[in-house]
Amino acid sequence: MFVACNNSQQIEVYDAGTFTLQRHLTVPGLGQICYGLAACISNNCLYASDFYGNSIHRVDLSGSQSAAVKMWSVASHPAGLSVNKAHNVVIACQGANKLQEYTTLGTLVREISPQQAGVTRPWHAIQLSTGDYVVCHNMSQGVVSVVGIDGQVMCTYGHSQASCVGQMSSPKSLAVTNNGDILLVDQGNNRILSVNSSLSSAQVLTWSGNDKLQQPFGLCLDESRHRFYISENGGGRVLTFESTCANC
Repeated sequence: MFVACNNSQQIEVYDAGTFTLQRHLTVPGLGQICYGLAACISNNCLYASDFYGNSIHRVDLSGSQSAAVKMWSVASHPAGLSVNKAHNVVIACQGANKLQEYTTLGTLVREISPQQAGVTRPWHAIQLSTGDYVVCHNMSQGVVSVVGIDGQVMCTYGHSQASCVGQMSSPKSLAVTNNGDILLVDQGNNRILSVNSSLSSAQVLTWSGNDKLQQPFGLCLDESRHRFYISENGGGRVLTFESTCANC
């Protein structure tokens, strides 16, 4: 498990089973704010986004003293990252209102701009098995959308849409389960939502215990262990919960 440490140029590496700190990765040149991390097993590397430096850093994980071996410039204010089935990195560039996809060597594969009024400020995007992208948009009245490779918004959830869970606020991170449901960090409301694959309904995830989320930010679904991890801005914690989602 990788945790970015802002203002330090370091990424902490934890054992996902025991939660013990294994080592620190120093990423020279990484800016003060890193909002996105994504690991790629195929290319044995970790990607980190530099929000104000408008760049992506690729960290080689093959050695004990890993260091950034490549960095390239991207569109304005890259935030969330993910790796698709082609082993490319997908970047949500909030400042440019674009999604960009790059190979592991930093070659641009495609660039997508959502073509619908009011669907702006993409923060995190994941490519679905259909080839489309599910995107969360970091707005005070949050929106989740499915966007085609041509930029057409196919469906959305949010804004004034009637829902028993109420309005989302500043959604920050996504994960997609095996059955296509979407787990979403609803930061402004200090909760995690599960939205169905057609973006027609949502429910609030609950768990046992007294842990209340404090400005949740990052979300990672660990399918092999049937659990998910949530990082916080407000509480300074990384929380682990057993997954209760069907087919997660």
